[in-house]
Amino acid sequence: MLRLPSSLERRLKEIFPKAVDRERFVVDAIEEALTKETPEDRTLPDAIGGTLHLFTDGGSRGNPGQAAIGCILVDPAKGVTLKEHAERIGEETNNVAEYRALIEGLKIALRYRPNRLICHLDSELIVKQLNGEYRVKMATLQPLVEEIRQITMELPDVVFQHIPREDNWRADALVNKALGEMPAPHYPKR
Repeated sequence: MLRLPSSLERRLKEIFPKAVDRERFVVDAIEEALTKETPEDRTLPDAIGGTLHLFTDGGSRGNPGQAAIGCILVDPAKGVTLKEHAERIGEETNNVAEYRALIEGLKIALRYRPNRLICHLDSELIVKQLNGEYRVKMATLQPLVEEIRQITMELPDVVFQHIPREDNWRADALVNKALGEMPAPHYPKR
């Protein structure tokens, strides 16, 4: 039998004088608590499967300069945007911002468990680096590439495609909005 604190036991005796009624109440309360949906359950998206499209962009004002990222995850079968994300990431180069946008977008896509993910980027350099056509020469980019490789291993099929900047206008708009509207993060001076 479950032992309750004496103060709780006294309160229950006042409400339910019979022991059997108290026990029934406790059992019902526990069963309800165990079957109740948690806040985490409500925040998890439904698994989509199928093919999803991810549009990402990153940019900085100055190179390096204040940088931001934007990601849009789309379900083309339903014609709906599943998730949009934009944020400032501090002072970075354009290439770091592009990679960080893709990393954030991949993390978002993971939650939807697509069978295939097509990643659209307007950075031809990054697409060619990720597809193995170009080597990643900058040491600062190598950890970002490795993080992308680790994330993509959790997805069945990932494709990186270059698209013209004008076809990536929504992700670009998120970057510009983040740079223009969101407060700059505070980082300690180096």
